[in-house]
Amino acid sequence: MTTDLNRFADTRELTPRRVVEELDRYVIGQHRAKRAVAIALRNRWRRQQVQGELRDEISPKNIIMVGPTGVGKTEIARRVAKLSGAPFVKVEVSKFTEVGYVGRDVDSVIRDLVEMAAKLVREEKELEVWDTARKQADAKILDLLLPPTPVQTPTTQGYAARPGDAPPEVKPANAASREKLRQQLEAGKLDAREIEIEVEDEGSGGGFAMMPGMPGMGGGAPGMPGMGEQLEELLGALGKRKRKRTTTVAEARDLIAAQTARALVDRDAVRNEAVRRAEQLGVVFLDEIDKICSRENARGADVSREGVQRDLLPLVEGSTVSTKYGPVRSDHVLFVAAGAFHMAKVSDLIPELQGRFPIRVELESLGKAEFVQILRDTDNSLLKQYAALLATEGIELEFTDDAIDELARIAAAANEQLENIGARRLHTVLEQVLDELSFEATEVGAQKVTITATYVCERIGDLLADQDLSRHIL
Repeated sequence: MTTDLNRFADTRELTPRRVVEELDRYVIGQHRAKRAVAIALRNRWRRQQVQGELRDEISPKNIIMVGPTGVGKTEIARRVAKLSGAPFVKVEVSKFTEVGYVGRDVDSVIRDLVEMAAKLVREEKELEVWDTARKQADAKILDLLLPPTPVQTPTTQGYAARPGDAPPEVKPANAASREKLRQQLEAGKLDAREIEIEVEDEGSGGGFAMMPGMPGMGGGAPGMPGMGEQLEELLGALGKRKRKRTTTVAEARDLIAAQTARALVDRDAVRNEAVRRAEQLGVVFLDEIDKICSRENARGADVSREGVQRDLLPLVEGSTVSTKYGPVRSDHVLFVAAGAFHMAKVSDLIPELQGRFPIRVELESLGKAEFVQILRDTDNSLLKQYAALLATEGIELEFTDDAIDELARIAAAANEQLENIGARRLHTVLEQVLDELSFEATEVGAQKVTITATYVCERIGDLLADQDLSRHIL
């Protein structure tokens, strides 16, 4: 069983300097933004160490990141949450201004957060019981492969059973045969054998479908927030059915173990811990915050934008939201807002909302030098990803230093001449450069392919010269 847990079991290790060092592995530059979130993360740990009533009085210092798209705003917030094992949700707040948007309200942000917290807690608790679940799964597999033998009785010899008769006795399988089979199972010698098992039908929900916008469903009707989620959970639990499925022993072991682990986990413990983590550790990333800025003499859509700000204000200030896991307070949730602010300023937000984001950091645009670092120095860089993909076809892909420089130069030039989309331009450029190789990889066969500056120029170098064409392709 695999699970994506935080790398630091003891959050005391997450000093601000250590957090910045970890972020440097994935995000180039933006030192001020990294410092801000690192301090905010450490202050959450510090608050937990404060004793008495003062702890509840210490509120998180929410952050606004200002900068163009593709410079690392979302990645910084997401990586920080992942480092600390905190539940994290990203919300594009502009969607709340869309015409005809029904069925959910801003409270759904907190409901999504506690849902993510429950997922993290459930994975951790299932991991704790995984060894037990695996043993029980193996026992069930052995029962299917070597079922007990019915004991011959008058009933089993053809006589009709009468009401009140005891069920037929069964004789346990031979211990020696079962032990031999168990050793083969653990050694993987039975993995390819097919067996029939019973699995829970996850798609069944009692035949009741929740439709967006139904009263009390989704975001909840006024006065009944969260009622839809609770009803949906109840109907889902009642409607679970089991079905027969033929599969291999290897897959059956994983399916039965996962099913058993879910059953072994205490649902109440998951519920309580999920609420605690959402309240004390939750991180909400409010993207496109600049899209809900209102202008002077607001009318029409601007009025709607200001309405969204006023709806968000209680969440950021601290309120209680009803969820299917119970009431969740947002007082100590860390809110990180971000926006390009090309057409607006932070001061265009309503004063009450501005006051709830005391920390403001500006992120710089990325140029050729930063693109080179992104391609060469970051963990899980795009070059490593493409190399891993083509390695599955037997191709060993290598990029020379001059090729990396050329890729960075073209991406930077494209951002200057067209829209500045930051590091996302690298995806477009690399796809164009490797388009031919990716298409023919299955026919090329196992060999080493070296990408040079000449190779890059031949496939994309002249593209920028044609402005009309580059606007469509790059």
